[in-house]
Amino acid sequence: MAKLALLSVSDKHGIVEFAAALVRQHGFTLLSTGGTAKLLSAQGLPVTEVGQHTGFPEIMEGRVKTLHPKIHGGLLCRRDKPDHLRQAETNGIALIELVVVNLYPFEQTVANPGVHFAEAIENIDIGGPSMLRSAAKNHASVTVVSDAADYANVLAALAVEVSEPTKLAELRRQLARKVFQRTAAYDAAIARYLELQAAEPDLEALSGFPAALTLSWKKAQTLRYGENPHQKAALYGTFQDHFSQLQGKELSYNNILDITAATYLIGEFERPTVAILKHTNPCGVASADALGEAWDRAYATDRQAPFGGIIIVNQTLDEGLARAIAEIFTEVIIAPRFSDEALAVFSRKKNLRLMIAKGGIGADALQEVRSVVGGVLVQDRDRTLGEVREFKVVTKRQPTADEWAAMMFGWKVGKHVKSNSIVYCRGEQTLAVGAGQMARVDSSRIAVWKAGEAGLDLRGSAVASEALFPFADGLIAAADAGATAAIQPGGALRDAEVIAAADTRGMTMVFTGCRHFKH
Repeated sequence: MAKLALLSVSDKHGIVEFAAALVRQHGFTLLSTGGTAKLLSAQGLPVTEVGQHTGFPEIMEGRVKTLHPKIHGGLLCRRDKPDHLRQAETNGIALIELVVVNLYPFEQTVANPGVHFAEAIENIDIGGPSMLRSAAKNHASVTVVSDAADYANVLAALAVEVSEPTKLAELRRQLARKVFQRTAAYDAAIARYLELQAAEPDLEALSGFPAALTLSWKKAQTLRYGENPHQKAALYGTFQDHFSQLQGKELSYNNILDITAATYLIGEFERPTVAILKHTNPCGVASADALGEAWDRAYATDRQAPFGGIIIVNQTLDEGLARAIAEIFTEVIIAPRFSDEALAVFSRKKNLRLMIAKGGIGADALQEVRSVVGGVLVQDRDRTLGEVREFKVVTKRQPTADEWAAMMFGWKVGKHVKSNSIVYCRGEQTLAVGAGQMARVDSSRIAVWKAGEAGLDLRGSAVASEALFPFADGLIAAADAGATAAIQPGGALRDAEVIAAADTRGMTMVFTGCRHFKH
């Protein structure tokens, strides 16, 4: 009995070569549809049209062609059940052993801003997913291929089918799993599009929060481990489309988190800027006329924490800066470009990971997803500084121009520091950072202590707090350290006490009305 292979593909890359191998090396008889059949026939391959096989023509502009018992019976028939085999024979249903289907390009179609609704609808594949699912359900007997990348693996397994039958069986299971992942993502894309195109679309959907959330990302990389060696981990999605790695060890789970945090942070700045991070927290940030000067100022904030940290710059990293950075141990360096001389300097550190941000520095992810017990939380990414024109000076003294500049710099940095956060700045330089403490006054005390360790004078500095001062103690600690200006959201029950404490100490203070909690 002839072995039947059913081929019906939208993306025809590699299909001719694959089909030829099926016929000439493995003795398959080809069934096909429409354009695929024409292509194979034009290449001299013997192929039977599905309509001829079923005895029923393609109708309704090709909408109905493979939805037929002779197709789905040939796919779903259990070879281990005599009753199934008898019914197939009685009804003239030939068994199909291999299916190759890839779907109409719905996602690519609707990604086009000018696509019309009718065009999108016509790119919803019906027969393709149906054949894939039927074949995948019966993968014990049917090889189902939904991705051209698997052609070579299928041919290799068929070549040893007799001597190593378990190889084909295991591959069939893997391919079936891949089918259901693909059809789930495909259906989710269609549902999402239709939800947004409704005559009265769900406002939740328009805002990016549909009634049902289906997440589907391809595995990009299996990681050595997660946050700790006893935790398994993998990377999914398109992270690697945004960065290219020039050298160094494989990225770790923690590296990827740090790179993400660093990219979001540096995107706040336009002037030449250097940021140093450790465990996703900034430990030194500075802007200047040149990156070399920005590095000196950022590194001066804390000369201990950068050990094993992440460094990111927003301009070409040259030889001079490379030599300065090379003096300390660093895990990852990120830049839009590296000069050849800088690459030569870093090449001596074989494990150092050098990353190029392909699209330039800054990231534009619109949403963040975090796992919680029983599900996920989804939120818009914090992409604003607030309405700067509406920031209010709430103290008797107005800020000087220098104080305004320092406060705004600290406000940009502070939104990227884990709560509770306190950031001391002068000009476009961080002087001290206190992060992640349970009490805001403790963050301030830690920052003051770190500044003392670094030999930095906080007199005349500005202090930024990503959330309100619930009590006057945090502000008083900043004033005692020498800060003359403070910027914070405001909105505490004791705002009046905090403002009074600032006035008593001659400080100026700005309320932004915008909070930047970072948990």
